[in-house]
Amino acid sequence: MRSLKAGAIFCVTVLWAVAYAQGQTVTFILDFSGSNPSHYEILTNSDGKGSYTSNGQLSHESEPADPVVLEFTLSESVRAQIFDLAKKAHYFEGKVDSGRTNLANTGNKTLIYKDASHNSQATYNYSPVQPVQDLTTIFQGLSTTLEFGRRLTYFQKYQKLAIDEDLKRMEQMQREKNLGDLQAIAAVLKSIADDTSVMNVSRARALRLLALAGK
Repeated sequence: MRSLKAGAIFCVTVLWAVAYAQGQTVTFILDFSGSNPSHYEILTNSDGKGSYTSNGQLSHESEPADPVVLEFTLSESVRAQIFDLAKKAHYFEGKVDSGRTNLANTGNKTLIYKDASHNSQATYNYSPVQPVQDLTTIFQGLSTTLEFGRRLTYFQKYQKLAIDEDLKRMEQMQREKNLGDLQAIAAVLKSIADDTSVMNVSRARALRLLALAGK
């Protein structure tokens, strides 16, 4: 267990180093005890590529998983939003947290910005800064989508009959506008759509979601 976690941390470090060498990065980290996942990290690079690590459960019966790096590519619109909002938030320099102690705990959140001339971060429970609020919404929605991606990848290997339930939930959440950037898991959806060992109804759902992702 410990060696797996050490390996995951090493992978994240290497991915961050590569991303940082290529340009700007914005990272979002959430720690929220009692939630699923209780910890995740999303690193996004200015070229749209990113990485996601999470300890979220892969099924209702499983224990929290060891962090495994999931690489993804954002849609251009979401990529542009993230870096525009980071700029509007002054790259998270200065006061970001509201400082109010009478607010409900919604998790310890950290935003980090790095480029050739900046290396800044801010930690908060709730921020009154609108660009920070908007970034929080984007990243939390993206985590929801990437969690589906993690589970679907697992189900495709080990529990194919469980795929349809998650895809059905995704379609419902997409209609309710509660999902993040579907482009981030386009490769997972395409793999399911192309897999003849998966039920046709599930493959059709994956194709519909792919269409919404612009693929």
